[in-house]
Amino acid sequence: MLLKNRRILITGVLTTNSIAFTAARLAQEQGAEVLLTGYGRGLAITKAVAKRLPAECDVLSMDVTEPTDLNTVADELGARWGRVDGVLHSVAFAPAGTLGGGFLTAPWPEVATAMHVSTYSFAAFGRVFGPLLAKSDSGALVGLDFDAAQVWPGYDWMGVAKAGLESCCRYLAHALGPDGTRVNLVAAGPLKTMAASAVPGFEAYDNSWAERAPLGWELTDPEPVGRVVCALLSDWMPSVTGEIVHVDGGAHAIGMSTAGGKP
Repeated sequence: MLLKNRRILITGVLTTNSIAFTAARLAQEQGAEVLLTGYGRGLAITKAVAKRLPAECDVLSMDVTEPTDLNTVADELGARWGRVDGVLHSVAFAPAGTLGGGFLTAPWPEVATAMHVSTYSFAAFGRVFGPLLAKSDSGALVGLDFDAAQVWPGYDWMGVAKAGLESCCRYLAHALGPDGTRVNLVAAGPLKTMAASAVPGFEAYDNSWAERAPLGWELTDPEPVGRVVCALLSDWMPSVTGEIVHVDGGAHAIGMSTAGGKP
């Protein structure tokens, strides 16, 4: 089994069609012991969805913007496990005013919220969970990304936050590498998830993405992404860090649609 005896913390599970839930399910199927986190009104939802996993697991309360919560969860993991082998950062949020054409009009407090939740919290994970990951034979911190190399209309400040996340990944890889911890991102193609439904104009990606992707793309199937997440959380990629792994059918490599065999 790919993740036998590995202990993994997974954030961001709210629905069964999410990448985080799929990663948690696959991780358990591959032998991992999993803990989830939730927060606020979503905590009860996460606890309910946890029952749909192959093995129901505990759910810890954690607001990723609250240092006390992060430290409390780290202390709990230290007492329960003594180490952490992998952490999945699957958390992002942007107020409505920062999306859908609000790039020039969004006020700083809303932009700051998007950056805090979606970017800075990744660094906070490295700081707080780093010592526990360092106790693993092959610790791994993995985050979820949406390729920030170009503009996605309607994505606005979330796109900027993702660009910051990509830079943060490289800096964390440098900071945590001496302890043997790998830090990577998985840049997923568009999927019909709760997060995607909050992005104005998301439906425009439906047809164009599949046409551009050489391998094709299924917007309702998060399993290809979940598999790569689990591979990065395993000890099978010991020299991969600071990387952005694209799981998008190859669309990121193609400048325009080649439908019908013509550029």
